[in-house]
Amino acid sequence: MGYKVAVVGATGNVGREMLNILAERQFPVDEITALASRKSLGTEVSFGDTTLKTKDLDTFDFTGWDIALFAIGSDATKIYAPKAAAAGCVVIDNSSLYRYDPMVPLIVPEVNPDAIVDYSKKNIIANPNCSTAQMVVALKPLHDRARIKRVVVSTYQAVSGAGAGGADELWDQTKSIYNPVDEKPATKFTKQIAFNVIPHIDVFLDDGSTKEEWKMVAETKKIVDKDIKVTATCVRVPVFVGHSESVNIEFEEFLDEDEARDILREAPGVMVVDKREDGGYITPVECVGDYATFVSRIRQDSTIDNGLSLWCVSDNLRKGAALNAVQIAEVLGQRCLKKG
Repeated sequence: MGYKVAVVGATGNVGREMLNILAERQFPVDEITALASRKSLGTEVSFGDTTLKTKDLDTFDFTGWDIALFAIGSDATKIYAPKAAAAGCVVIDNSSLYRYDPMVPLIVPEVNPDAIVDYSKKNIIANPNCSTAQMVVALKPLHDRARIKRVVVSTYQAVSGAGAGGADELWDQTKSIYNPVDEKPATKFTKQIAFNVIPHIDVFLDDGSTKEEWKMVAETKKIVDKDIKVTATCVRVPVFVGHSESVNIEFEEFLDEDEARDILREAPGVMVVDKREDGGYITPVECVGDYATFVSRIRQDSTIDNGLSLWCVSDNLRKGAALNAVQIAEVLGQRCLKKG
């Protein structure tokens, strides 16, 4: 016995990855459907060895369905998620729409699975921002040991975080540099992304930060601890898949780097690769297709009393989006829903 599962936005990068991961992890499915906008009606997507044809989200009736994994952006989610939730289907939403709603749990299963019980308030569960998800997986076990006061993080975020259009723009611009006749101006990003880095993700706020940076602050507080101070600088880099983060942590008490390394080796969802030699660390290219959040370069920060620095890398389409959503569904099934 299993669940009736709908994947909403099944033709996008994250939706396709949700289908792949549901199949890979053998999520207990009795029936599955792929939903998309009318313009994508009939598009074929894969679920394991099965080929699904997408159905029209606009006319779909969620009554009788158990779980809907949403990957369609905030504007469309605002229309369709309440309909699904009202029909009794639990929505797991990948957009930012419900992340800051106090009535909606924001879940990273390795970090705060107990918060899932609050899903019944709106029948909706929020998936965090991709850059936040991987960071808090590394922060939580350290916070449990020595209590984190402050985090300073700089991100190096792949273009796939901006959707398929971001990857296309990097590819097209890279080719055009070697063929100047075919110039490709920036349209998806604010400046050329090929052979460049852009310190700007999402819109600017009044205090000079961007919304992406604000998300990391607000979501870390909601998921881990409201008292943690976070400052972030989020940068788009010419990498197709895999977000990287340089994380500096100040604790309330001293935590030795060797103990931190041991703690992270035992932490769920974390893979430590930390050798002080050439290549003894993980880069974005190496994390693609993997479930883990990789942590490297763990070292003491001698400029403060209780500080550590580390390097954190993860596949943003997996842990940052699709995998985390499927893991939420797994926790939901184990703790809250009845099969079949």
